[in-house]
Amino acid sequence: MLVQMNSLKHLLIGYAVLLGAQSFAQVDTLVTNQDAIYNRPFIGLGESRTAVGGYLEGNTNYFSEDGVSEGLSMELRRFNIFLYAPVGQRIRFLSELEFEHGTEEIALETAQLDFEINPQLNFRAGIILPSVGYVNTNHDSPNWEFVERPISSTDLIPTTLSEVGFGLHGKLYPSEKSIFSYGVFLTNGLQDGVILNTEGRTNLASGKTEELFAEDNNGVPMMNGRVSYAHRSIGELGLSYYGGVYNTFRIEGEEVDVRRQLSVISADYSFSVKKLSVRGEVVSVTVDVPDDIEELYGEKQLGGFVDFVYPIYQKPILRFENAMINAALRIESADFNQGAFSTNIDTEIGDEMKGFAVGLSFHPKPGTLIRANYRYHLVTDVLGNPAARLAGFQFGLASYF
Repeated sequence: MLVQMNSLKHLLIGYAVLLGAQSFAQVDTLVTNQDAIYNRPFIGLGESRTAVGGYLEGNTNYFSEDGVSEGLSMELRRFNIFLYAPVGQRIRFLSELEFEHGTEEIALETAQLDFEINPQLNFRAGIILPSVGYVNTNHDSPNWEFVERPISSTDLIPTTLSEVGFGLHGKLYPSEKSIFSYGVFLTNGLQDGVILNTEGRTNLASGKTEELFAEDNNGVPMMNGRVSYAHRSIGELGLSYYGGVYNTFRIEGEEVDVRRQLSVISADYSFSVKKLSVRGEVVSVTVDVPDDIEELYGEKQLGGFVDFVYPIYQKPILRFENAMINAALRIESADFNQGAFSTNIDTEIGDEMKGFAVGLSFHPKPGTLIRANYRYHLVTDVLGNPAARLAGFQFGLASYF
C-alpha cells in the first residue's frame, strides 16, 4: 500500500508540473475516454440552453448451466434520461437518471457541475462517476457490441459506481496529434459491505449503499485519479487508481476496528488497426481483510477483458444509408480470490470466472444497434471443484434518443 501511495504521490507531482507547462495547439476532435460523459448525441442541440436525451436498452436471455436452463426471458434492462445545460460561461451541468428493469431500481447516476478555469484546469463537484477503469465513465449501452458489461468492470470494479465528491480534471496538448488528460477526485467512497456481504466473497459492489450519497461512514474520503495519453496513430492508454479506508473503524469517537484499506489499480487501452478496433482493461484489487476470514474473502483479485470489433459490411441496408454490420469477440476473466489455502499451499483457492463472447450487431445509424450475442463461461467455486459451464444466447437492442 505504501508503494501505491508513493506512486500516486509521484502522479500528483506530475500533474502539477504538466499544468504549469506550456500547452500547444488544442485538438478537440481527438476524443478521449474522459470525454465520454459529454460525448453524447443530445449535447449541443440548436440554440436551446437545456438539452434532454438518454438511451433505451432491452434484450432477451436464454442461458443454461451444465445443461439446465430456465428458458427464455425478456427484459427492459435500462431506460436512462440525460439532462444537460450550459449554466453560464464555462459552467456546465449534467445529470443522468437510470431506471433498471422497469422501475425495479431507480438511481441518480450523475448530477454534476463543471467549472472551466481553462482547458487544462477544471473543477467538478456533485454526484460524479469516478474515473476507474475504462467502462465506469463510458458505460452507455449503445457504445458496446455486447449486452453484458465485462465481468472485470462489474464484479471487480463496481460499475456503474456513482459517488458524491469533487476534484480537478483537464487536458493538455503536447502536439497537434496527441492529448494528455488527467483527473483527481475525493469521494465518500465504498463502505463496510465490501466484505461480510450476501455474495460470500470480497465484492466491491456490495460496498455501495444509499448512505454514501449522504455521508462518509468513517470520515476519511477515498481518492481517485486517472491519467491517459491519446495519440491519433496509436490510440489511448489510461492508468487509474481508486482507494482508501472502507470500514467503519470509529463509532461516537471510539476506535472499534483498525483502518482497513482497499485499492483498485487499472490499466485501460483502446486503439485501431485499420478497420479493427480493440479496447480493454486489466484490473487489480487489493483489500485489507481480517485474518480469520481472509481465505473466504480474498485479499487480492485480478481480471480484465479485451474486445475486438470489425465492420464486415458497410453499405445501405433497408434504406438506411449509413448502415453497418459489425462482428465482435470478447475474451475476459476474473479471479475473485488469488492465492492458496493456508492448510495446503499447493491447493489454490478457486472462485474465478473466465470465458468469451461472440456477437453480430446491426447499426442502422450511429448510436443505435441491434445485437446478437453468444456467451460461454467457466465458473469455478472457492474449493476449485470442476468448473460449471454457463452458456447462452442474447438478442437485444440499444439506442440513444
